[in-house]
Amino acid sequence: MTIVVTGATGNVGRPLVCELAAAGARVRAVTRAPESAGFPDVVEAMSSPVDALAGATAVFLNSRALGDGLADVVALARRRGVTKLVALSAINADDDFSRQPSRFRGDRNKEVEQLAVDSGLDWVSLRPAVFASNFVGMWSAQIRAGDVVGGPYAAASAAPIVETDIAAVAAQALLTDEFVGQHIPLTGPQAFTNSELVEIIGTVLGRPLRYLEVPPDVVRQRFIGLGLGAEFADAYTAMLAETVDKPALVTREVEKITGRPATTFAQWVSDHRNLFTK
Repeated sequence: MTIVVTGATGNVGRPLVCELAAAGARVRAVTRAPESAGFPDVVEAMSSPVDALAGATAVFLNSRALGDGLADVVALARRRGVTKLVALSAINADDDFSRQPSRFRGDRNKEVEQLAVDSGLDWVSLRPAVFASNFVGMWSAQIRAGDVVGGPYAAASAAPIVETDIAAVAAQALLTDEFVGQHIPLTGPQAFTNSELVEIIGTVLGRPLRYLEVPPDVVRQRFIGLGLGAEFADAYTAMLAETVDKPALVTREVEKITGRPATTFAQWVSDHRNLFTK
């Protein structure tokens, strides 16, 4: 079995490559800089998804990594005899695009899922909730500067999932046929409001952190200052507005598929506390 992983040095791709290699699969890891990827010796790092497809059995599709070449890679995979596609989509893939902030970072969740479904190959679509690591980019600078995290909608709800859990599920989807034809919603084990998420970070760091709700236009300017852009900011606040007083969906798919509980947000913060304290 030869498995191609696109976006192989990303937050999901890197642990997925390691999971597959540990399971004994032949892995081709597609990355822009294969010479410095730092994968185990048994992994073949490649810069071209086109070259990686020759003789491959299955492909993990990361739409951000593939960019404008996404549809071409899916079509070529079919012509070259690939039998399975596992698409990295998102739990909100069916929402209006104006409420999908990751689109403005290059994700094409709806498209990658539809291409996989329409390919004529076996397919699995993974639909994870917000990544735990997203809160580093949004909040870490404020946490390093003080004890107050400002943002929109203190009561907005999320069930953050740890990327290694997504990778563990992806590995099972690639290595077995048990999940073919399924859209799999993946979340962390519990839903929290923004205020509660900040309190969890504070508890782990031993600091009295609190969340301060601020107007969306202030948040917009902050995101622009972080380089995320106005469109991302508008989509992010619109997405959060939909979850106020509405607990985020929590699924047990990680535990059912991997045989172990999904990693808690508190555990992830503890494992990555340096990201909030540098």
